[in-house]
Order: sequence, then structure tokens, then C-alpha cells
Amino acid sequence: MSARRWARAVRWYLRELTGEAEYDRYCERYRRRHPLAPVPTRRDYEVLRTRHRETHPHSRCC
Repeated sequence: MSARRWARAVRWYLRELTGEAEYDRYCERYRRRHPLAPVPTRRDYEVLRTRHRETHPHSRCC
């Protein structure tokens, strides 16, 4: 594996791990569904995500 390919793989993994890629995917979906509306900021997205997780708990231990 070349160094460039390895670096891309590491970058992809870190973006997935930190959730940065999730925000990017959200922005893409938001632009498709609401083309005229401004895209929420990362902070707004985190607030929406936290509210959603609190109101729709999945299998959490606590």
C-alpha cells in the first residue's frame, strides 16, 4: 500500500471515529431536502443530535 493511500485510509478512519464525516453526510442530506434553506452550523447540528438521542434512547446501559 502506498503512503498516500495509507494516509487517506487513516484520515477516513479518524473522520468516522470523531463524527466529522457524520456531519458532512448530514449537510449533504439537508441540502438535498431543503435546497433553499441555510445549512445548520456544526454547533446547531450537535444540539439537534443530542436532543434526538435524549428523546429517542436506544439500548444504553444508564
